[in-house]
Amino acid sequence: MTGIRRNKKLRRPDAAAGFTCYDEQAMPKASLSAFLSSHQHCVLVQITEAWGSTPRDQGTPMLVATDAIWGTIGGGQLEFMAIDNARAVLSGGGNAVMDIPLGPEIGQCCGGRMRLSFEPVTEAIIAQLEQRLKREDRAHSSVFLFGAGHVGLALARALVPLPLAVTVVETRADALDALPREVTRKHVAIPEAMVAEISAGGAAVILTHDHALDFLIAREALARRDLAYVGMIGSQTKRATFGNWMKREGAGTDLIDGLILPIGGDTVRDKRPEVIAAMVAAELLTVLFSPTAHRLRGG
Repeated sequence: MTGIRRNKKLRRPDAAAGFTCYDEQAMPKASLSAFLSSHQHCVLVQITEAWGSTPRDQGTPMLVATDAIWGTIGGGQLEFMAIDNARAVLSGGGNAVMDIPLGPEIGQCCGGRMRLSFEPVTEAIIAQLEQRLKREDRAHSSVFLFGAGHVGLALARALVPLPLAVTVVETRADALDALPREVTRKHVAIPEAMVAEISAGGAAVILTHDHALDFLIAREALARRDLAYVGMIGSQTKRATFGNWMKREGAGTDLIDGLILPIGGDTVRDKRPEVIAAMVAAELLTVLFSPTAHRLRGG
């Protein structure tokens, strides 16, 4: 095991090496596959223990090749040091374990401490990483976007890098063409029927091109008490219109209390699709990652 000696000269990996970063948060399956297909010889860097304030948690992996990395253990000098040691391991040297304080000794101020392990990647390690990604995929909260118009498209793009399983539902086939490839696409004639496919604790975001269709989808989503979030694009006037429609339909008057409308809040009054998407993405993260997510709407 190695610690960090005070006053040790720190440096970044050589920029001239043409380092490439494959981001496992944005494209977990594709990026791991792409990385391994291009870099047969690499080292697994893993956080085996973490104490105090640390940028990533115990178990977080990163792969390091001579000219590329996959994933991140937190960035900064911590990661530069880990990359340097991993490259040394690739060359037959380096340390199998590093114990790193995240304080003034390395020019960081997190205040915690990490222990890292380093081992050359084998077929067994690859299998473990793939299983880890599958488990994480299954654990992702389900977010269904109903509508792929300007805001739906911007929101889909905003959600792709996040740990969410995103599905976009549309009645117009051509509207699905511009969506990111990581998003699941559903071209259906009766989109309100898709509400039943949302996993418990998930979210329905309603942004179709048709108010009447919005109302049908919202009624189905609000009837599911196990969804953490049901939101609809629009205004307070649209909310009042929807409330009156629900009464005429004989729906419970308490259901509308669980509807977020307008979505994204009113703190930022900017109606550009990308701005709305950013606000809604933040709203979804706040709700879905809350410890009470499965109970927020009475589920």
